[in-house]
Amino acid sequence: MRSVDEHLSACLSVLTPLPAVEVPLPEALGCVLARDVVSAIDMPRFDNSSMDGYAVHADEVASATEGTPVTLPVLGDIPAGRGDALDLPPGATLRIMTGAPMPAGADSVVQVEWTDGGTERVRIVRASRPGQNIRRAGEDVRSGETVLRAGTRMTARQITLAASVGVDRLTVHPRPRVTVLPSGSELVPPGKPLEPGQIHDSNGYGLVAAVTAAGADAVHGGIMTDTPHDVTAALERAAAQSDLVITTGGVSAGAYDTVKAVLRELGTMEFVQVAMQPGKPQGFGTIGPRGTPLFTLPGNPVSALLSFEVFVVPALRRLAGLPDRDRVTATATVVEGWRSPAGRRQFARCLLNVTAGGPTVKPVGGQGSHLVADLAGANCLVIVPEEVTQVSEGDELPYIVLESGS
Repeated sequence: MRSVDEHLSACLSVLTPLPAVEVPLPEALGCVLARDVVSAIDMPRFDNSSMDGYAVHADEVASATEGTPVTLPVLGDIPAGRGDALDLPPGATLRIMTGAPMPAGADSVVQVEWTDGGTERVRIVRASRPGQNIRRAGEDVRSGETVLRAGTRMTARQITLAASVGVDRLTVHPRPRVTVLPSGSELVPPGKPLEPGQIHDSNGYGLVAAVTAAGADAVHGGIMTDTPHDVTAALERAAAQSDLVITTGGVSAGAYDTVKAVLRELGTMEFVQVAMQPGKPQGFGTIGPRGTPLFTLPGNPVSALLSFEVFVVPALRRLAGLPDRDRVTATATVVEGWRSPAGRRQFARCLLNVTAGGPTVKPVGGQGSHLVADLAGANCLVIVPEEVTQVSEGDELPYIVLESGS
């Protein structure tokens, strides 16, 4: 039997980031940069006002107070976007708007709140020091400066920066395209009536949602019935169209576990028993001429989703070009104990509560692999080591926060 860490390492060892592609700026959201972004311009491009107010010579308003205001003639307006060069002669002012270029000769901006707002003559009631309310050219970014490094995951903040320096296309590792293929002739899509012996397809919909939450692009590839022809056609189609394929069910030792039989002929698959609860039966390998990676997850819905969290999320990060990340960053105090199987790492569904005294956890319902309602009520997975068989009140155990995108 393989340990959890051994199986994860074996899966990741054959995965590399997807080849970089160039995409329009809006399509880069959520992707990882494959090439540095270098600014071709200064930011700001020119000295400009950070306030609505009046461009002045600071020494001419140095004595301004409420009791002894300084009055100056207003020679005109400078709105944002005005491009002609303007000079400010001594003894006068120009009304200026936020973001508008500073006129030559002016060295300060008196904000409008410190004036009477005049349009022909303005009364200034407070002094303004040199440089006040002025954004200097290049104080944010200099031309030639690297503003975004390869390996950065693009969020709205990074998109804003790239757009600010005029970049409209980026070279990124694309979001992985994932096809989810639930298997079983007993499966029926939600919304359809159930005949005797049938159940709704929960794995397909749950895993599509989990893939999307993890930052990849997911499609439901349809339910594979338990026939070799149907399974083969679905797997070949998914392998040709996807960067990663996920199947659920059909890989145990049962007489109708067709997926395992077909996969042995289609690719380089390995089916193993992993020392974990839930999720003991696991499979991973590559299929098709492109060597598309494929995870076979257990058919029980709880086992499928927890296996996704443990094995598929790290794989998606690797394909996306993100660094490996240990999602276990903290421990919590157990407030209600439970039992754990000997020799298997348990991922217990628990409720995490963060208090002033620190985080605490307690189990949510039973730990059976079919108890979907209990999984929906949990917000973390508490990791119980293989050698622990009894979790007791007061124990400190590590945990993983759910959902997968967190």
